[in-house]
Amino acid sequence: MEVFQELRLWMDPVRRPGTEAMAVDEWLLETTRHPLLRIYQWQGAWGSLGYFGKITEARESCPQVKWVRRWTGGGLVDHREDWTYTLVAPHHEALARTRGDASYRSIHLALLAALQMTGIQTRLSAGDAETGAALCFENPVNFDLLGPTGQKIAGAGQRRSKLGLLHQGSVALACGSAAESHSRAEYLAGKLATRWEEVTLAPDPDDLASRVAARYAREDWTDRR
Repeated sequence: MEVFQELRLWMDPVRRPGTEAMAVDEWLLETTRHPLLRIYQWQGAWGSLGYFGKITEARESCPQVKWVRRWTGGGLVDHREDWTYTLVAPHHEALARTRGDASYRSIHLALLAALQMTGIQTRLSAGDAETGAALCFENPVNFDLLGPTGQKIAGAGQRRSKLGLLHQGSVALACGSAAESHSRAEYLAGKLATRWEEVTLAPDPDDLASRVAARYAREDWTDRR
């Protein structure tokens, strides 16, 4: 069953450094009035850690990448070989008022169906294989997606505020081309919503630069834990 009646899909064409990628998601949460799915890529070698993650663990586990701290929870994610998406549900949407585990499950059921449409066999984790590892894809929690051999292939972090729900997700199976990524995004949009349309957005560069300077590029943000 679809999560939304209507959805907007944005294939963000700009490869962005991690700090700017997070600023865009913050901007979306503040300005989006309709459910929106963003698909994007990273500029350079980046990893992200959850709001409560430890930067020392991040740097020790993967010293080859630059790290940016997310607003959302979740573990450490190396974004060099993943497919990254963001889903924003404004406050008036039912999903934004749904309990965390229930909303996580609903979104991942849609992702599961979309991946299966591309020939990727996957299933929901029952949470019985949690390892407690800091690395996201080494710790399959409840309602993550698992591959045929039990390996974790999709996870996410969430944040709720008075503005709505921010869901930042990662699929460990990268797409080989822009066309493949577009197809996967369309399948996901179709599983998330009854009706969807593709849109083009243009965040103000000065606004993003201000958000980066105020939060994501600051050492006291990145190194807060």
